[in-house]
Amino acid sequence: MPKTFTSAGPELRTSLPGPRSAAIMAADQRLISPSYTRGYPLAAQRGEGMYIVDADGNRFLDFTAGIAVCSTGHCHPEVVAAIQRQASELIHMSGTDFYYDLMPRVSEMISATAPMPGPHRFFFSNSGAEAIECALKLARYHTRRPYFIGFYQGFHGRTLGALSMTSSKQTQRARFAPLLPGFFHISYPNPYRPPHGAADATAACLEELDRLFHTTTPANEVAAVVLEPVQGEGGYIVPPKAFVQELRRVCDREGILLIADEVQSGAGRTGKMWAIEHFGVAPDIVCSAKGIASGMPLGVTFSRAGIMDWTPGAHASTFGGNPVCLAAAEATIKLLTGSLIANAGQVGAYLMEQLKNLAQHHACIGDVRGLGLMIGIEIVNDPRARTPDPARRDRIVNAAFERGLLILGCGSSSLRLMPPLIVTREQADAALQILDQAIRA
Repeated sequence: MPKTFTSAGPELRTSLPGPRSAAIMAADQRLISPSYTRGYPLAAQRGEGMYIVDADGNRFLDFTAGIAVCSTGHCHPEVVAAIQRQASELIHMSGTDFYYDLMPRVSEMISATAPMPGPHRFFFSNSGAEAIECALKLARYHTRRPYFIGFYQGFHGRTLGALSMTSSKQTQRARFAPLLPGFFHISYPNPYRPPHGAADATAACLEELDRLFHTTTPANEVAAVVLEPVQGEGGYIVPPKAFVQELRRVCDREGILLIADEVQSGAGRTGKMWAIEHFGVAPDIVCSAKGIASGMPLGVTFSRAGIMDWTPGAHASTFGGNPVCLAAAEATIKLLTGSLIANAGQVGAYLMEQLKNLAQHHACIGDVRGLGLMIGIEIVNDPRARTPDPARRDRIVNAAFERGLLILGCGSSSLRLMPPLIVTREQADAALQILDQAIRA
């Protein structure tokens, strides 16, 4: 890695990709599964804070955080120290069969932040998909009901149960049928697409839910509704508060559990520890992963204690909640609740304000939306009709990369900004300047 960089923004020292990066990509194409989706030719070598340095020494300003994973930034010194310390003491002793103190310690820390009243119980796994699998099994076990309801454009993972709930892109499900039975979907309330406003979107989606209950899915046989409090891959959609609150009332009335998929929206990303807190609603089960251990593979499923009532052997994981990942989570949660969640809210509000100003100069920006540092920018070819323009969105992503800014797409034609929660206003300004240039290009 070069010893010095001179600005808050990126610094590019070779053409992209450089020769070392190109060699890595060539080897990858020979050896690695073609199922991975690579957005642009980045071969990451080193991470530090808000920056990724590639194999050729080019420094990129990272507004992806490893798809919202590196919540405390790349290789935060306190997280690294916790990992190194724990790795020198105990790397693995399966929590399925034995005890170690990090499990209850981290559980107590998360319980103190939980968006629903306690007491709580916790299950640790390795990923967001596994956290969802756990929640689905737990809901069926506890309620003795077979059915689930999710939302179109939702993403919950690619393992078979999670995939049965996922409806983000058809390519994720193609040629994997039959999926698990008992999964149904309704539209996610999107107040940004005309002709709907928040009230119309809420009413339309609740009508779909009622139609489902009266046609194919009896309410008294539904175990749970799975909700992303902010829809992630589907476009960074913030639902109307009235919809989330009414959904909670419907679930209470029908004895249905409400599962909050906070894998992408949780761990402080929206300016609160859990995104569902913005809606004044208490879920029954929460699924977390990604940012909760800032780069280490950890999934967490937690519920009101009375719901996690299964017997020994009903569910387990050899590696889930291993000591090294839990040590990273302990350090991460301390940082998040110390100052980073507040920073996410403050810098996120600043970014939103500046992006809305930017939209006044670019007709292709149809909408700017989000909470905290979970921000979506809708790219359109007709600002009045808000007609999605996915090709232009993809060109902007690549133009930003060519200028040293890492961003990703989501939904049909949206950009998503999800930088580490350590981002400063100076770094936000650098990203905004590059984004402006990329759109103009």
